[in-house]
Amino acid sequence: MRRKAKLLTCLLLLAVTLSVRAELSREDKQALIHGEYLAKAADCAGCHRGSEPGAAPYSGGLAIATPMGAIFSTNITPSIRYGIGAWSEAEFRQALTEGRRRDGALLWPAMPYSAYSGMSESDLHALWIYFRYGVAPIEHSAPETRLDFPFNWRGVMWIWNQRYLKVPVPIAPVVTPEQKRGYYLVEVLGHCSACHSPRDALQGEVSDHRFSGASVAGWHAPNITADPISGIGDWRDDELMNYLRHGHAPGKGSASGGMAEAVSYSLRWLNDDDLRAMVSYLRLIPAQHDARDRQAAWRYAGNADAPLSASSRAGETLWRSACAICHRDDGAGSMEGRFPTLRHNTTSGANRPDNLVMTILEGTRRQNGQAESVMPAFGHKLNDQQIADLTNYVRTRFGQGDQAQPVSAAFVAQQREGGEKPLLLRALPWLTGGIVVLVILITGGWLWRRTQRARDHQ
Repeated sequence: MRRKAKLLTCLLLLAVTLSVRAELSREDKQALIHGEYLAKAADCAGCHRGSEPGAAPYSGGLAIATPMGAIFSTNITPSIRYGIGAWSEAEFRQALTEGRRRDGALLWPAMPYSAYSGMSESDLHALWIYFRYGVAPIEHSAPETRLDFPFNWRGVMWIWNQRYLKVPVPIAPVVTPEQKRGYYLVEVLGHCSACHSPRDALQGEVSDHRFSGASVAGWHAPNITADPISGIGDWRDDELMNYLRHGHAPGKGSASGGMAEAVSYSLRWLNDDDLRAMVSYLRLIPAQHDARDRQAAWRYAGNADAPLSASSRAGETLWRSACAICHRDDGAGSMEGRFPTLRHNTTSGANRPDNLVMTILEGTRRQNGQAESVMPAFGHKLNDQQIADLTNYVRTRFGQGDQAQPVSAAFVAQQREGGEKPLLLRALPWLTGGIVVLVILITGGWLWRRTQRARDHQ
């Protein structure tokens, strides 16, 4: 009965959408089609989806993990009550490019409005037409975001915007039409630097190290500069295109975490010309080398003869009971990459174990256009020590061998909580305590002077 009701609702919404489309002018119909493509290129569905599988597109509710706490995405369907149905086009543009809601409140930069400020006028109009007339309204309220003080005070974002809200500048001169298109896709619509660039104390991107890799909610968005060891300088163009479209490049690695979501909801929908343009621009990013990297992570193939530590021996038992059925005993993978090889894999060969630990903790799900690749999460089945043991076995047998630095249960516990906290959050208790002490001192001094003056008058 419920399925029938859902089906009828979907058909009704579809009918309403089609009838609205029929009323559009020829120019707006073309804009609507272009806007649908732009919504995918800008990864709107990746964040503004529901929290449950199968939720209606753009209905909001997904909890986006940030260092300040979970920020829930909003309903951006044309629902008048719950979405943006009552917004004007000017208000829509204001939210996208200035980070300001219809009611004037400032958005948190989990919404990449700084990157979107570089969108062309025609693309902003096309996107508006799509969300106004091409998306079915969903009468559903997304959860309200509730951050702790001081991050719940949206006014502080005015200060942040003065420093960081600016149109992205090309990281190198763009000359050809393909490079210019690649800049627009990578820097503006794709906002790739939002994940792949390290952040400063105020959580703005560090301009001198853009695209050199960064931590995002426990995952590590890797270095995508031209460095052949730390970055993607040794990847062929066809490998990069394959990775962007399918989330997998044989012999190099598979996307997981936020990159798997970017492939599923955005990149796999882009045409070949646009993917080629993105690769063209990525090639322009100046190399940034991490001195800790001795060779590219994907070159490591493990060491079957390396002596195993006690932790790795415990991990081997877990591997054979939980992992080998899909990845095979020798880590060679199966089903033509759906269960990827762990040898010559950037996740198991990386210096940083972050992504391997997070993949075990949270699993991964990636729709690559041909099939869905799914690895279940083990975070609720294995404790921190067991995940550390399993990680150590994989890194020794299939990654850097006996050169791999051991992972501890404490590190896994930290990753389980979203990774290392940024400096601002670690310093916040001290800053708060310092402010309280300062207020007490100032108040005490004022009272002491007042008492002294009263005595002098007597």
